[in-house]
Amino acid sequence: MNNLGYWCSRAVERYPERLAIIDLSREPAREVRYLELDERMDRVAHLLAARGLSPGDRVAMAIGNRFEFVEIMYGAMRAGLVPVPLNTKLGRETLDYIVRDASVVAAFVEPSCNRFIVDVVNALALPHRFSFDPIPAGWLDYEENLRGLEGKAPFEPPALDDEHPSFQPYTSGSTGKPKGVVLTHAGQLWWIRCLEKYWPEKSNAVALAAVPLYHKNAMAGAIKPLLQSGGTVVLLPDFEPRRFLRTLSEYGCTQAGAVPAVFTKLLQHEDLVEELDFSKLESFSLGSAPVQKELLLAVRDAFGVKVSESYGLTEGGPVMIGPPLDGRDVPFGSCGVAWPEGEVKLVDANGTEQPHEGELLVKNPGVTPGYHNLPDVNEERIRDGWLATGDLFARDEDGFFYFKGRTDDMFNCGGENIYPKEVEDLLLSHPDIYDAAVVPVAHPVKGHVPVAMAMRAEGAASIDEETLKKFCLENGPAYAHPRRIVIVDHLPLNGVGKVDRGVVQRELRQTLGTEIAEAGKRS
Repeated sequence: MNNLGYWCSRAVERYPERLAIIDLSREPAREVRYLELDERMDRVAHLLAARGLSPGDRVAMAIGNRFEFVEIMYGAMRAGLVPVPLNTKLGRETLDYIVRDASVVAAFVEPSCNRFIVDVVNALALPHRFSFDPIPAGWLDYEENLRGLEGKAPFEPPALDDEHPSFQPYTSGSTGKPKGVVLTHAGQLWWIRCLEKYWPEKSNAVALAAVPLYHKNAMAGAIKPLLQSGGTVVLLPDFEPRRFLRTLSEYGCTQAGAVPAVFTKLLQHEDLVEELDFSKLESFSLGSAPVQKELLLAVRDAFGVKVSESYGLTEGGPVMIGPPLDGRDVPFGSCGVAWPEGEVKLVDANGTEQPHEGELLVKNPGVTPGYHNLPDVNEERIRDGWLATGDLFARDEDGFFYFKGRTDDMFNCGGENIYPKEVEDLLLSHPDIYDAAVVPVAHPVKGHVPVAMAMRAEGAASIDEETLKKFCLENGPAYAHPRRIVIVDHLPLNGVGKVDRGVVQRELRQTLGTEIAEAGKRS
């Protein structure tokens, strides 16, 4: 069946009473078996179809790490609908932009996961608004509506063509605004078949997922591969180092994946690392941000397990670089080799293919057919099926790839992409700031953090750094707030009168680099 919503059907048939998900977001933990998960996904499809939603309609999701996220996302797909999973850390303006750009017609919201989301959805006056406790006024009780569909016959999915969208996540892009990435059913199913063919998961595998489910790290690293093979996913509502370690041990987890910052914090709790039983643990995967070789070695030595660095991007659909099929060890610092059924190449700034270093271009059935409502970006980044990733890589003589950085000035902070313009626009919305420049400074835990140089407006009242930092925290995502803000009378300009980012970056790294690094080591 060419519908991603049924990706775990074979596991349902083979292991109907096996635990699919252990949800630790509530007390007691909610255990969901494969047959129940399948039946509830069918009810989600029935619910949405009965309310008149049609294949291709977009459905917003702002939900934390709980099993309902999985059943809603894939149940909606069964009806041909297109889930739009939202980053629950985003601010009001960005959320409003996304739901309007996607033209969502329905929403599933957990109010406690984002303080803006209920108001943002209410402003759209959608007739289909589902929520969890507490239920906002005028909203529908999700669980109550699902209970009303108990005993329904299996859902009959609509026929979908190969290019029908399966889901539409949003990622930051070259304009600074989030971009809707269309991913097809056929492309995602191709990727899952590749996983099964080349790197099958053990049916008794147990994966711990503490990174947000809206993030590719969780979906591609745990949910899809584990549940298609019959494994079990243990869901933590959020990351807290000591609970993470205890959960790994208590539930006999065999694997886990997360951003590097997670593992840096785990290593700080040596008492639990030494005390707890991790005998079932086999591997860790670090990804979504640059990984230092020292961290990989430290994690391997502390836990005595296989440690790997992963690479992927939302637009690429699947992971396109991974461990070699011949069993060779992956050198530290490398993400692996090219997948056997996809194409990759490195090119220079002129688009000429290079043997050893350049921007990574990828081509495979899982690559996005295009960004939503962005024809100019599609023309620029997708040509003849080749996606320009914007990521710089080196490739050694043995075919192993090493991530080197970005082609633009977007940077990664603890697994979250930050585009300086977004933070600058936030600073400029303060009445006492005339201009601003945001640049990354190295951080030992998060990879990089944003710092800013802000020019006070003429005649502005006295403005201080702490006031500006508080303003950013209150009006934007916490991960993007500048860790330090240097207030100046003038920003350095280049010969054509534009802010000279190179000078700003050099000055801030010289004055703040050591301080940020030392503070990061203490955090």
